[in-house]
Amino acid sequence: MDVTNETTVTQFIFLGLSGVYYLRLTLFVIFLTVYLLSLMGNTLIIFIVLMDITLQTPMYIFLGNLSFLEIWYITATVPKLLATCLSQAVSISVSGCLTQYYFFFSLGATECILLAVMAYDRYLAICSPLRYSLLMNLQMCLWFSAGSWIGGFIAPLPPTILISHLNFCGPQKINHFFCDSDPIFKLSCSDTFLVETLGYTCTSIVILSSLLLTMSSYGYIVVTIIRLSSQKAQKKTFSTCASHLTVVTIYYATIIFAYVHPPAKHNFTIGKVISVFYCVVTPLVNPLIYTLRNKDVKTAFRKVLERKRLILTRNLQRI
Repeated sequence: MDVTNETTVTQFIFLGLSGVYYLRLTLFVIFLTVYLLSLMGNTLIIFIVLMDITLQTPMYIFLGNLSFLEIWYITATVPKLLATCLSQAVSISVSGCLTQYYFFFSLGATECILLAVMAYDRYLAICSPLRYSLLMNLQMCLWFSAGSWIGGFIAPLPPTILISHLNFCGPQKINHFFCDSDPIFKLSCSDTFLVETLGYTCTSIVILSSLLLTMSSYGYIVVTIIRLSSQKAQKKTFSTCASHLTVVTIYYATIIFAYVHPPAKHNFTIGKVISVFYCVVTPLVNPLIYTLRNKDVKTAFRKVLERKRLILTRNLQRI
Protein backbone atom coordinates (compact mmCIF):
# COMPACT_ATOMS: atom_id res chain seq x y z
CA MET A 1 0.00 0.00 0.00
CA ASP A 2 1.26 3.47 -0.85
CA VAL A 3 1.66 5.40 2.38
CA THR A 4 3.77 8.30 1.15
CA ASN A 5 0.83 10.74 1.31
CA GLU A 6 -0.50 9.47 4.64
CA THR A 7 0.11 11.05 8.03
CA THR A 8 2.27 8.93 10.28
CA VAL A 9 0.49 8.02 13.53
CA THR A 10 2.51 8.75 16.68
CA GLN A 11 -0.10 7.66 19.24
CA PHE A 12 -3.16 5.46 19.52
CA ILE A 13 -6.45 6.02 21.33
CA PHE A 14 -8.14 3.18 23.24
CA LEU A 15 -11.88 2.78 22.71
CA GLY A 16 -12.26 0.70 25.89
CA LEU A 17 -15.18 -1.55 26.72
CA SER A 18 -18.18 0.76 26.60
CA GLY A 19 -19.21 4.26 25.59
CA VAL A 20 -21.99 4.53 28.19
CA TYR A 21 -20.77 6.79 31.01
CA TYR A 22 -22.56 5.17 33.97
CA LEU A 23 -21.63 1.68 32.80
CA ARG A 24 -18.00 2.78 32.54
CA LEU A 25 -18.10 4.10 36.12
CA THR A 26 -19.57 0.81 37.34
CA LEU A 27 -16.87 -1.13 35.51
CA PHE A 28 -14.22 1.16 36.97
CA VAL A 29 -15.29 0.34 40.53
CA ILE A 30 -15.42 -3.40 39.76
CA PHE A 31 -12.06 -3.53 37.98
CA LEU A 32 -10.33 -1.35 40.58
CA THR A 33 -11.60 -3.62 43.36
CA VAL A 34 -10.45 -6.74 41.50
CA TYR A 35 -7.08 -5.14 40.74
CA LEU A 36 -6.41 -4.19 44.37
CA LEU A 37 -7.56 -7.58 45.67
CA SER A 38 -5.34 -9.32 43.11
CA LEU A 39 -2.31 -7.26 44.16
CA MET A 40 -2.97 -7.94 47.84
CA GLY A 41 -3.68 -11.66 47.33
CA ASN A 42 -0.59 -12.37 45.25
CA THR A 43 1.62 -10.22 47.50
CA LEU A 44 0.29 -12.14 50.49
CA ILE A 45 1.24 -15.48 48.94
CA ILE A 46 4.78 -14.23 48.21
CA PHE A 47 5.06 -12.93 51.79
CA ILE A 48 3.86 -16.22 53.29
CA VAL A 49 6.24 -18.31 51.16
CA LEU A 50 9.17 -16.09 52.14
CA MET A 51 8.29 -15.97 55.85
CA ASP A 52 7.49 -19.65 56.48
CA ILE A 53 10.47 -21.95 56.04
CA THR A 54 8.20 -25.01 55.72
CA LEU A 55 6.87 -23.56 52.44
CA GLN A 56 10.29 -23.00 50.91
CA THR A 57 10.00 -26.12 48.77
CA PRO A 58 9.89 -26.39 44.95
CA MET A 59 6.09 -26.46 44.85
CA TYR A 60 5.75 -23.20 46.79
CA ILE A 61 8.75 -21.54 45.18
CA PHE A 62 6.99 -22.03 41.84
CA LEU A 63 3.79 -20.69 43.41
CA GLY A 64 5.70 -17.62 44.61
CA ASN A 65 7.01 -17.11 41.08
CA LEU A 66 3.47 -17.39 39.71
CA SER A 67 2.16 -14.83 42.20
CA PHE A 68 5.02 -12.43 41.40
CA LEU A 69 4.25 -12.88 37.71
CA GLU A 70 0.52 -12.24 38.21
CA ILE A 71 1.24 -8.90 39.89
CA TRP A 72 3.06 -7.66 36.78
CA TYR A 73 0.70 -9.44 34.38
CA ILE A 74 -2.38 -7.62 35.66
CA THR A 75 -0.46 -4.35 35.99
CA ALA A 76 0.51 -4.49 32.31
CA THR A 77 -3.10 -3.92 31.21
CA VAL A 78 -5.47 -2.93 34.02
CA PRO A 79 -4.22 0.65 34.67
CA LYS A 80 -5.06 1.58 31.06
CA LEU A 81 -8.35 -0.31 31.37
CA LEU A 82 -9.22 1.78 34.44
CA ALA A 83 -8.28 4.94 32.56
CA THR A 84 -10.61 4.04 29.68
CA CYS A 85 -13.43 3.63 32.18
CA LEU A 86 -12.96 7.20 33.39
CA SER A 87 -12.24 8.85 30.04
CA GLN A 88 -12.88 8.00 26.41
CA ALA A 89 -9.75 9.85 25.28
CA VAL A 90 -7.04 7.60 26.70
CA SER A 91 -4.00 7.62 24.45
CA ILE A 92 -0.74 5.71 24.28
CA SER A 93 2.32 6.36 22.14
CA VAL A 94 3.22 3.87 19.42
CA SER A 95 6.41 2.96 21.30
CA GLY A 96 4.43 2.64 24.55
CA CYS A 97 1.91 0.41 22.78
CA LEU A 98 4.71 -1.78 21.47
CA THR A 99 6.22 -2.00 24.96
CA GLN A 100 2.88 -3.00 26.47
CA TYR A 101 2.40 -5.61 23.75
CA TYR A 102 5.82 -7.13 24.42
CA PHE A 103 5.51 -7.30 28.20
CA PHE A 104 1.93 -8.59 28.11
CA PHE A 105 2.82 -11.48 25.80
CA SER A 106 6.14 -12.11 27.57
CA LEU A 107 4.40 -12.46 30.92
CA GLY A 108 1.68 -14.58 29.33
CA ALA A 109 4.25 -16.91 27.75
CA THR A 110 6.11 -17.11 31.07
CA GLU A 111 2.89 -18.13 32.82
CA CYS A 112 2.26 -20.90 30.27
CA ILE A 113 5.76 -22.30 30.77
CA LEU A 114 5.59 -21.92 34.55
CA LEU A 115 2.26 -23.77 34.73
CA ALA A 116 3.83 -26.61 32.72
CA VAL A 117 6.80 -26.67 35.11
CA MET A 118 4.45 -26.78 38.11
CA ALA A 119 2.59 -29.71 36.54
CA TYR A 120 5.90 -31.51 35.99
CA ASP A 121 6.79 -30.87 39.63
CA ARG A 122 3.53 -32.50 40.73
CA TYR A 123 4.21 -35.41 38.35
CA LEU A 124 7.59 -36.07 39.96
CA ALA A 125 6.20 -35.73 43.48
CA ILE A 126 3.32 -38.17 42.87
CA CYS A 127 4.73 -40.59 40.29
CA SER A 128 8.36 -40.71 41.51
CA PRO A 129 8.19 -39.81 45.23
CA LEU A 130 11.38 -41.69 46.15
CA ARG A 131 13.42 -39.80 43.54
CA TYR A 132 11.65 -36.47 43.93
CA SER A 133 14.19 -34.82 46.23
CA LEU A 134 16.95 -35.80 43.81
CA LEU A 135 15.19 -34.81 40.59
CA MET A 136 13.65 -31.60 41.93
CA ASN A 137 16.18 -30.20 44.37
CA LEU A 138 16.56 -26.50 45.11
CA GLN A 139 19.08 -25.97 42.32
CA MET A 140 16.83 -27.61 39.70
CA CYS A 141 13.88 -25.61 41.03
CA LEU A 142 15.77 -22.35 40.52
CA TRP A 143 16.88 -23.45 37.04
CA PHE A 144 13.29 -24.26 36.06
CA SER A 145 12.08 -20.93 37.44
CA ALA A 146 14.77 -18.96 35.60
CA GLY A 147 14.14 -20.95 32.41
CA SER A 148 10.43 -20.10 32.54
CA TRP A 149 11.15 -16.37 32.73
CA ILE A 150 13.89 -16.41 30.10
CA GLY A 151 11.87 -18.55 27.68
CA GLY A 152 8.78 -16.42 28.21
CA PHE A 153 10.59 -13.19 27.43
CA ILE A 154 12.34 -14.59 24.36
CA ALA A 155 9.21 -16.04 22.69
CA PRO A 156 7.48 -12.73 21.75
CA LEU A 157 10.69 -11.03 20.56
CA PRO A 158 10.49 -11.97 16.83
CA PRO A 159 6.91 -10.72 16.27
CA THR A 160 7.58 -7.63 18.41
CA ILE A 161 10.58 -6.71 16.27
CA LEU A 162 8.53 -7.13 13.09
CA ILE A 163 5.66 -5.04 14.51
CA SER A 164 8.12 -2.24 15.31
CA HIS A 165 8.82 -1.97 11.56
CA LEU A 166 5.14 -1.65 10.57
CA ASN A 167 3.76 1.66 9.34
CA PHE A 168 0.73 3.17 11.07
CA CYS A 169 -0.93 5.98 9.15
CA GLY A 170 -4.48 6.05 10.45
CA PRO A 171 -6.99 5.48 11.83
CA GLN A 172 -5.46 5.64 15.28
CA LYS A 173 -8.28 4.21 17.42
CA ILE A 174 -7.60 0.80 19.01
CA ASN A 175 -10.84 -1.13 19.50
CA HIS A 176 -9.62 -2.60 22.78
CA PHE A 177 -8.43 -1.60 26.25
CA PHE A 178 -4.79 -2.64 25.68
CA CYS A 179 -2.41 -3.21 22.77
CA ASP A 180 -3.45 -6.70 21.73
CA SER A 181 -2.19 -8.24 18.50
CA ASP A 182 -5.34 -8.19 16.32
CA PRO A 183 -6.23 -4.52 16.93
CA ILE A 184 -2.62 -3.48 16.18
CA PHE A 185 -2.54 -5.45 12.93
CA LYS A 186 -5.85 -3.92 11.87
CA LEU A 187 -4.47 -0.38 12.24
CA SER A 188 -1.33 -0.95 10.19
CA CYS A 189 -1.17 0.28 6.61
CA SER A 190 1.70 -2.13 5.87
CA ASP A 191 1.40 -5.74 4.73
CA THR A 192 0.94 -7.63 8.03
CA PHE A 193 0.71 -11.19 6.66
CA LEU A 194 4.25 -12.15 7.75
CA VAL A 195 4.07 -10.67 11.22
CA GLU A 196 0.56 -12.08 11.79
CA THR A 197 1.66 -15.54 10.71
CA LEU A 198 4.79 -15.37 12.85
CA GLY A 199 2.89 -13.97 15.82
CA TYR A 200 0.16 -16.60 15.77
CA THR A 201 2.72 -19.34 15.16
CA CYS A 202 4.84 -18.30 18.15
CA THR A 203 1.75 -17.90 20.34
CA SER A 204 0.31 -21.27 19.30
CA ILE A 205 3.62 -23.07 19.84
CA VAL A 206 4.01 -21.66 23.36
CA ILE A 207 0.40 -22.27 24.39
CA LEU A 208 -0.09 -25.72 22.83
CA SER A 209 3.33 -27.11 23.78
CA SER A 210 2.92 -25.93 27.37
CA LEU A 211 -0.60 -27.34 27.49
CA LEU A 212 0.60 -30.66 26.03
CA LEU A 213 3.33 -30.95 28.68
CA THR A 214 0.86 -30.01 31.40
CA MET A 215 -1.78 -32.50 30.29
CA SER A 216 0.83 -35.23 29.81
CA SER A 217 1.99 -34.73 33.40
CA TYR A 218 -1.58 -34.91 34.66
CA GLY A 219 -2.26 -37.95 32.51
CA TYR A 220 0.48 -39.84 34.35
CA ILE A 221 -0.75 -38.42 37.66
CA VAL A 222 -4.29 -39.67 37.06
CA VAL A 223 -3.01 -43.15 36.17
CA THR A 224 -0.91 -43.22 39.35
CA ILE A 225 -3.86 -42.07 41.49
CA ILE A 226 -6.15 -44.74 40.01
CA ARG A 227 -3.61 -47.42 40.92
CA LEU A 228 -3.66 -46.44 44.61
CA SER A 229 -5.46 -49.04 46.69
CA SER A 230 -7.49 -46.89 49.09
CA GLN A 231 -9.91 -44.10 48.26
CA LYS A 232 -8.47 -42.03 51.11
CA ALA A 233 -5.02 -42.17 49.51
CA GLN A 234 -6.51 -41.28 46.12
CA LYS A 235 -8.31 -38.26 47.54
CA LYS A 236 -5.27 -37.06 49.47
CA THR A 237 -2.99 -37.42 46.45
CA PHE A 238 -5.37 -35.65 44.07
CA SER A 239 -5.87 -32.78 46.53
CA THR A 240 -2.18 -31.87 46.21
CA CYS A 241 -2.63 -30.92 42.56
CA ALA A 242 -6.33 -29.98 42.38
CA SER A 243 -5.65 -26.25 42.85
CA HIS A 244 -3.08 -26.15 40.08
CA LEU A 245 -5.33 -28.12 37.72
CA THR A 246 -8.16 -25.65 38.37
CA VAL A 247 -5.91 -22.69 37.53
CA VAL A 248 -4.67 -24.43 34.37
CA THR A 249 -8.22 -25.11 33.17
CA ILE A 250 -9.40 -21.53 33.67
CA TYR A 251 -6.32 -19.94 32.10
CA TYR A 252 -5.94 -22.15 29.04
CA ALA A 253 -9.67 -22.18 28.26
CA THR A 254 -9.60 -18.40 27.70
CA ILE A 255 -6.24 -17.90 25.99
CA ILE A 256 -6.75 -20.78 23.53
CA PHE A 257 -10.05 -19.25 22.47
CA ALA A 258 -8.38 -15.84 22.08
CA TYR A 259 -5.05 -16.67 20.44
CA VAL A 260 -4.88 -20.16 18.95
CA HIS A 261 -6.41 -19.45 15.55
CA PRO A 262 -5.06 -18.51 12.12
CA PRO A 263 -4.96 -14.88 10.95
CA ALA A 264 -8.56 -14.05 10.10
CA LYS A 265 -11.36 -11.61 10.73
CA HIS A 266 -11.68 -11.06 14.45
CA ASN A 267 -14.77 -10.20 16.51
CA PHE A 268 -13.34 -7.47 18.73
CA THR A 269 -16.40 -7.29 21.00
CA ILE A 270 -16.11 -10.96 21.95
CA GLY A 271 -12.31 -10.58 22.09
CA LYS A 272 -12.55 -7.77 24.64
CA VAL A 273 -14.93 -9.75 26.87
CA ILE A 274 -12.67 -12.81 26.76
CA SER A 275 -9.65 -10.58 27.46
CA VAL A 276 -11.23 -9.41 30.71
CA PHE A 277 -11.14 -12.99 31.99
CA TYR A 278 -7.46 -13.69 31.40
CA CYS A 279 -6.24 -10.12 32.02
CA VAL A 280 -8.31 -9.23 35.09
CA VAL A 281 -10.12 -12.24 36.56
CA THR A 282 -7.43 -14.95 36.38
CA PRO A 283 -4.78 -13.04 38.41
CA LEU A 284 -7.35 -12.75 41.22
CA VAL A 285 -8.67 -16.30 40.95
CA ASN A 286 -5.19 -17.82 41.29
CA PRO A 287 -4.42 -16.62 44.85
CA LEU A 288 -7.99 -17.36 45.93
CA ILE A 289 -7.78 -20.95 44.68
CA TYR A 290 -4.34 -21.59 46.15
CA THR A 291 -5.21 -20.11 49.55
CA LEU A 292 -8.73 -21.48 49.94
CA ARG A 293 -7.88 -24.99 48.76
CA ASN A 294 -4.39 -25.32 50.23
CA LYS A 295 -4.10 -26.34 53.87
CA ASP A 296 -0.37 -25.65 54.02
CA VAL A 297 -0.81 -22.04 52.89
CA LYS A 298 -3.68 -21.45 55.32
CA THR A 299 -1.68 -22.99 58.18
CA ALA A 300 1.38 -20.89 57.32
CA PHE A 301 -0.79 -17.76 57.16
CA ARG A 302 -2.18 -18.43 60.63
CA LYS A 303 1.36 -18.97 61.94
CA VAL A 304 2.53 -15.68 60.45
CA LEU A 305 -0.44 -13.85 61.97
CA GLU A 306 0.20 -15.47 65.36
CA ARG A 307 3.88 -14.53 65.18
CA LYS A 308 3.03 -10.93 64.34
CA ARG A 309 0.45 -10.84 67.15
CA LEU A 310 3.01 -12.05 69.70
CA ILE A 311 5.56 -9.49 68.53
CA LEU A 312 2.97 -6.71 68.79
CA THR A 313 1.91 -7.89 72.28
CA ARG A 314 5.52 -7.89 73.50
CA ASN A 315 6.12 -4.42 72.13
CA LEU A 316 2.99 -3.12 73.85
CA GLN A 317 4.05 -4.73 77.16
CA ARG A 318 7.42 -3.00 76.98
CA ILE A 319 5.68 0.32 76.55
